[in-house]
Amino acid sequence: MTQINDNTAPSQNQYADEELIKKFPGFTNRYVKVNGFSLHYIEGGSGEPLICLPGWPQTYYSYHPIAGDLAKAYRVIIVDLRGMGSSGKTDSGYDKKTMASDILELIKQLGLSKVHLMGHDIGGMVAMSFAFNYPQFTDKLIVADGAHPSEGMMQMPLMPPNGTFNEKMDAKMPYAWWMGFNQVKELPEKILEGRFQYLLDWLFQYVMIDESKMTSFDRAVYASIYNKAENIKASNAWYQSFAQDIEDAKNYQPLTMPVLGIGSYVSYNYMKIGLPYVAKDVNVVGILDSGHYMFEEQPQQVLDAVFSFLAL
Repeated sequence: MTQINDNTAPSQNQYADEELIKKFPGFTNRYVKVNGFSLHYIEGGSGEPLICLPGWPQTYYSYHPIAGDLAKAYRVIIVDLRGMGSSGKTDSGYDKKTMASDILELIKQLGLSKVHLMGHDIGGMVAMSFAFNYPQFTDKLIVADGAHPSEGMMQMPLMPPNGTFNEKMDAKMPYAWWMGFNQVKELPEKILEGRFQYLLDWLFQYVMIDESKMTSFDRAVYASIYNKAENIKASNAWYQSFAQDIEDAKNYQPLTMPVLGIGSYVSYNYMKIGLPYVAKDVNVVGILDSGHYMFEEQPQQVLDAVFSFLAL
């Protein structure tokens, strides 16, 4: 397994919001109280609002390869979800319906009536939940390698089929063991506190085609967050709520707004099959020369797909 580590030990303040925002020219850090906790987001650009939601184990910083280009055409608002980054860690509320209500509260406080919504990984789950629950606020929806939890998750194997668990994730038989590991309460933070870099290096190598596109600095940013026990616990709560998310989904009506799915080499076929069951106006684009972290591996292809879709 290839590990990419810094040869130096930069001071911790390099990873603080006030320093990282310098990698987002024209953007500003903001903090707002929603549903009883502090929500961190960054904002830049002008035009129609585009709310962007990140996934695990990342933060708002994951949008840095595409944020500047998006902000040339849209008012871009990139959010640290409940339990993520500099946003508050609550005792409960990590089901996607509640997390979607956090985004609704933000939208209302910003005085917005309707938004485009884009989510990656866990952020895609929250974005879809928002669209299901608040269609009147949703203009267009983009989900990148992440769709709302469904009963299909219950069919995921506990053990990988013979010959399918290698250095890179198998597109036909993907084995995502962390989906089970993150269900465990209290133990992960004891094992990973101060050591999350090991999981990050392994994960990026496994789910990316070219893990070198996730730089040493990127990894250090995420390690600085997820090395903390409270942040590991909060992010695992996103996974521990999947059963509730699946129950909630049983009452949702199919989405009627335009939906774009962007799939990597692993997820494309699954999204192409699954999204039409829950959305009436859907298009799925495959970025088949990218793994899960497509913003880092193929940012231009992501931008091309997003701009083409939003311009329709």
